[in-house]
Amino acid sequence: MSEDPAFEVTQRDPMRGDPAEAGAGGQVEEDPERTVFYFDLGSIYAYLAAERISRLFSDAELTQPEWQPILLGGLFKTYGRSSWMLGPEREAGMRECERRAAEYGLMPLVWPDPVPGNTLYAMRVATYAKSIGRSVSFALAAFRQAFAGGRDLSEPDNVAIAAAACEMHPNAIAKAAASDGVKRRLIEATERAGELGVRGVPTVRVGSQLFWGDDQLEQAVAAARLHA
Repeated sequence: MSEDPAFEVTQRDPMRGDPAEAGAGGQVEEDPERTVFYFDLGSIYAYLAAERISRLFSDAELTQPEWQPILLGGLFKTYGRSSWMLGPEREAGMRECERRAAEYGLMPLVWPDPVPGNTLYAMRVATYAKSIGRSVSFALAAFRQAFAGGRDLSEPDNVAIAAAACEMHPNAIAKAAASDGVKRRLIEATERAGELGVRGVPTVRVGSQLFWGDDQLEQAVAAARLHA
């Protein structure tokens, strides 16, 4: 299941943000040559990938990927698909995710209720976090709220806790999430990803190559090494 399913410190500290993520006026600076990690905070497989990707790129002495929030639901509509968590493979898939978390040395998974939930608000905050250079730190904090803490990210208070962990004020995130600019950027990012062939998350784009799934991270790193 590839769709839903120690930080790097020598180049930058993800908890302090990445200056390359934000440009003047909060506009995102896109570099077509930079590796991109597409994620949605409602995806358990994206969480498993998010916990590993910075270390894998650091160990390979590669530039860290750009973290790009997109709406998995938007990709489902584009490709006429739905989540495996709504089908008969749900229980087997959840046990597989728990197995992978243990294999990776992560905290035991605590499933939020409901799962899958509505993470639209959280993803708008993730889009704002990207515009101010805090995409990585916020995403990791939110993922951990959801899948290590079992907290429902459809609740703004739980999103605010994640935001506070990376020094984002609750009033600022609420205002940003309601803004037309943030809503538009998230939709546009999702549409661009779909046009590039991104069918689900986690996906890593290296040049024109797409690596879809937590189990494809090592192949993505190998491709990024060749690309570099």
